[in-house]
Amino acid sequence: MLEVFILALALSMDAFAVAVGLGSKGNIRGLGLKAGLFFGIFQALMPFLGYLGGRGVLGWVDAYAHWIAFGLLALIGAKMIYEGLQEGIEEDIKAVTNKMMLILAIATSIDAMAAGFSLTLLDMNAYLACLMIGATTFILSWAGVLIGHRSGAGLSSRAEIFGGTVLILIGFKILLF
Repeated sequence: MLEVFILALALSMDAFAVAVGLGSKGNIRGLGLKAGLFFGIFQALMPFLGYLGGRGVLGWVDAYAHWIAFGLLALIGAKMIYEGLQEGIEEDIKAVTNKMMLILAIATSIDAMAAGFSLTLLDMNAYLACLMIGATTFILSWAGVLIGHRSGAGLSSRAEIFGGTVLILIGFKILLF
């Protein structure tokens, strides 16, 4: 279960980084709950879809599954690190509407769908893993809004870099062990 928790933390860093940026905008009344719900639901749903897709093709790519999982996690991790070094979309957001939250939730959870493929290779209950990913993202997104409100957006890039690094390390673990 520790492995799932570490995966959940790493996958939730994108949502956390965006939530910090949103919280730094000013008025946060209800924004923490909204961010937690939007990001948490999508971060739970997308890895599950990736898991189902991975199970569907696992028989065809069984001999290469570890390499595929490593490649996906390494690419996702590298993308997160790159985005952490760039200016975020949070800078351009003026009003936080439900439509905007939906777009942000989808954008931050697409990577989790690819990472869901790796759940087929780990000895765990995928339902529980996706629930744990969603709950972790909910909590960190809510906290991210509050932290962003208090400290500004500077923390968001470091969170993405950390999350990307952890995903790459999980990929190496799958590949080597």
